[in-house]
Amino acid sequence: MPEKPYDHNQIELKWHERWQDAGFYQAEENSAKPKFYVLEMLPYPSGTLHIGHIRNYSIGDALARYKWMRGFNVLHPMGWDAFGLPAENAAIVNRRPPREFTLENIAAMKKTHRRFAFSYDWDREVSTCEPEYYRWNQWFFLRMLERGLAYRKKALVNWCPKCATVLANEQVVEGCCWRHEDTPVEQRALEQWFLKITDYADQLLDDMKGLEGGWPERVLTMQRNWIGRSEGAEIDFRLAETGTPIRVFTTRVDTIYGATCVILAPEHPLNESLLDAEGKAQAKAMVDARANRGPGDIEKEGFFSGHYAVNPYSGERAPIWIGNFVLMGYGTGAIMAVPAHDERDFEFCRKYGITIRPVIRPVDSALAVEPGVREAFTEDGIVENSGPWSGLPSEDARRQMAAHAEQNGFGKAAVTFRIKDWGISRQRYWGTPIPVIHCARCGAVPVPDDQLPVILPERIDITGAGRSPLENVPAFVNVNCPRCGGAAKRETDTMDTFIDSSWYFYRYCDPHNSQMPFDPAKIAYWFEIDQYIGGVEHAILHLIYSRFFTKVMRDIGLIQNSEPTRRLFTQGMVIAEGAKMSKSKGNVVGADMLAEKFGTDTARLFVLFAAPPEKEVDWRAEGAEGLYRFLGRVYRFVTRNVGQPERPAAGVPDLPRGSSDRKVLRKLHQAIRKITEDFETRWHFNTCIAAVMELMNVLYAEEPNISPGVMPEILEKLALMLAPFAPYVSQEIWEEIGKEGPVFRQRWPVFDPELAKEDEAEIPVQVNGKLRSRIYAPFGTPKEELEARALADEKVNPFLDGKQVKKVIVVPDKLVNIVVG
Repeated sequence: MPEKPYDHNQIELKWHERWQDAGFYQAEENSAKPKFYVLEMLPYPSGTLHIGHIRNYSIGDALARYKWMRGFNVLHPMGWDAFGLPAENAAIVNRRPPREFTLENIAAMKKTHRRFAFSYDWDREVSTCEPEYYRWNQWFFLRMLERGLAYRKKALVNWCPKCATVLANEQVVEGCCWRHEDTPVEQRALEQWFLKITDYADQLLDDMKGLEGGWPERVLTMQRNWIGRSEGAEIDFRLAETGTPIRVFTTRVDTIYGATCVILAPEHPLNESLLDAEGKAQAKAMVDARANRGPGDIEKEGFFSGHYAVNPYSGERAPIWIGNFVLMGYGTGAIMAVPAHDERDFEFCRKYGITIRPVIRPVDSALAVEPGVREAFTEDGIVENSGPWSGLPSEDARRQMAAHAEQNGFGKAAVTFRIKDWGISRQRYWGTPIPVIHCARCGAVPVPDDQLPVILPERIDITGAGRSPLENVPAFVNVNCPRCGGAAKRETDTMDTFIDSSWYFYRYCDPHNSQMPFDPAKIAYWFEIDQYIGGVEHAILHLIYSRFFTKVMRDIGLIQNSEPTRRLFTQGMVIAEGAKMSKSKGNVVGADMLAEKFGTDTARLFVLFAAPPEKEVDWRAEGAEGLYRFLGRVYRFVTRNVGQPERPAAGVPDLPRGSSDRKVLRKLHQAIRKITEDFETRWHFNTCIAAVMELMNVLYAEEPNISPGVMPEILEKLALMLAPFAPYVSQEIWEEIGKEGPVFRQRWPVFDPELAKEDEAEIPVQVNGKLRSRIYAPFGTPKEELEARALADEKVNPFLDGKQVKKVIVVPDKLVNIVVG
C-alpha cells in the first residue's frame, strides 16, 4: 500500500473525539484481577499546564497503560487541589470571586488533560473546594478534636500594619508586605488551631524503615531531618535573683561545666519580666526580622539581659543573653551556650567576648587551653574539670549526669523533636471553614456532625485588609451556640490547604459517598497506593502530613494500613534552553503550544526520552522535532507495509542465520524484552524509546527483504510497544493494521528468549589493554579459535609487527587481550 504522511493533528483529533466518553479508563469494582493504584500528585488549578506537568503525567500514564496491558485492574484518577492563596490574591487584584477564578482554571486544565489523552478515570474526579469534599476535612478535624489531637493556642503570625491583616509566608517578600515594599512585616501573637502531629513523631520516624527501598533515600533523609529526633536532657538553670527555673534542652549535658551563658529566644515568656522597655523593643525587632528568613539565614545577634542564671551542677552564675537564633519552637526556647564544644555557640560567644571554656578533651590528647581555642571541639571525648564526672567518657557522663539531675529534681533525660505541631489556622477566605463556634458561656464548641458542612459563603468582599474576610460576613459569623442556644460566633479562620491534599487519594476510591469520607472496604481493596509520583519539593510538608493523616485514620478505625504508599517516585524538573522556567523570563513551555505545534505524542516522547525520569530535562525544540520525525518514520513504515499475510505460528522460526527476517525478529524481541524489563524495574523510558528507534533502523535497512509472512507480527508488536508512550499514533496504527478495540487494553507482547538472543558475540580485541579491533563469532566459540582470529585480524597486525607476543588472554564471548613486549 502507498505510505501515508504523519499528520498529528488529523490523527490526534480523530481519536480525541472518539475517546471522549468511551469509559476506557474506568477502574473496576470487585474485580478478581490484581489491582494497581497509580497516582500523580494532584495539581493546583493555576489555569495552564506546562511541560513540567506533562512530564509528571506522562510517567504515570505510561505506567497505567502498561499495567492495563499486563492484566491489572488499574486505578488512575485525577483531581484538583483547588483552595489556596493565588485565587484569593486574584480576587483582590482582579475583583473576581475565587470560586469563579478556580472553576475556570479547572475547566481549562481539564481540557488540556483530555487533549493529551491522559488515562484518568474522570468519574472519580474530586475538587477540594467543593462542599462535598471539604465537609470531610471538617469531619476529620472534629474527630481529632475529640481525641485531643486538635487544640488552640497563641502563636506568632506575619502581620502587615498597613493592611492590618495577616500574611501568609508567601506574601512576605524580603521582610516586607507583598503589596507595600516599604512596609516591614511584624510578628503578632494570635489564637491559632494546631494538630498534634508530635504525638505521632516516633511512629513517623520508625515507620520509615518499611519505606526503605520503595521511597527515594533523599526523601527519607529529608523527612528524618525534619522530624529531627534528639536524645538528651532537660536541665533547670535558675534565675539568680528569684530562683525561677529556666529549663534548657541539651544533647550534650556532659559539657555543662563549659556553659558560659544561657541564651533565651527573643519571644521567651520570661523576657516579659527580665527586660526593660528598650530590651523588649530589641527582642521584638529580632522576632519581626525573622518574617522572611529562618534563623539559619540571619547573622547571629544578641544582647545581655542584665540578669544571671545559676548552673545547677557547678553553682556558677552564667549571664543570660537574648539571641535571635534561638527559637521557642525548638526544645524549650532556651539553650545553654557551650562555645568550646558547639560551633554555633562558638561563633556567637567569640563575637560578643563571652568566655570559652573547654571541658572535653580528645581521647588521645590533652585538653585545650582557653586562650588558644580557635575552634569548637564537637566530638565525644573525655570529660575534664567537671566535678565528680571528670575522667569519664562523654557517653557515660551523659547517662550519669542526666540521672543525677532527675534524682535531685532539677532535670531529667528527655527526647525532643524538631517537628512541631501543625498550625492549620489561616486568616484567609478561600479554604475550608474550621467547624468551631465560640460561645462566651461554653467556650469553643464543635459544630455537630449533622450540621456539616459549614459552607463557605460566596461572593463576599475580599479587600486584603483585616484579620479575615469571613469576619465581615454577619450571616456567617453570628450563630447560636449548639450547646446552650445562646448567641455565639463562628470561627473565621480557614484550614491550611495541606489538609485538603493529606487524604484526597482515599476519596478517589469512593468519591461520591455522602455518608462518610469513604467506605473502608473499598480502601482495603485499593490501598496502599502502588505507585505515587510527584516532585521532590513535596518531600517534607505534603508527604509527612499525608502520612500523619493515614495514621490518624487508622487509629479511628477507618483504614487498616499505616502508610499511604510504599512506593514513591520523584521526577526531575524540566528547564527550558538551560534556564529554569518562569513567567517573568517568558520561557514557560506551555502544553497547549506543544499539542498544536508538535502533537501530544511527540511531547510525551520528548519528556520520556530526553533523560531518565528522575533526572533533569532541558527542553530543546530541536529535540522535539527529532522525535516528531521519528513518529513520522514509524507511521510511514506501517502504512506502506499493511495488508501482508500473517506467518503461521510455529514457535521459534527456523530462519537462516544472517537473514533479514532473523535480524528484524531478533531486534523486535530484544526491544520487547528491554521495554518489559525497564517497566518492571528501573523505569528508564529513555532507553525504551531508544530500543524502538534501533528497531526502526533495522526495519528500514532490511525492509526490501522482509518476508510478507513476518511483517504482520512486526507491525502488531510495534503498535503494542508504543501504546504506553504514544497512545494516539499507536491507536491509529492498530486500526491501520485491521485490529479493533483500544490498543492499551490488549495483552502486552511477550518476547521469545530464543529470538531475542544474539547469534554472534561482539568481542573486543585489545593489545596491551588498549582496544584495537572487534571480532564477531558464534557464542561458545573455543578459546583457541578466538585467539587465532584475533592474531590474524588486519586491524590488530600493525600493533604486533616487530613485537613478541608474550601472552594471549581470552575470556570466551567477552574479550581477547594480546600482551606484547
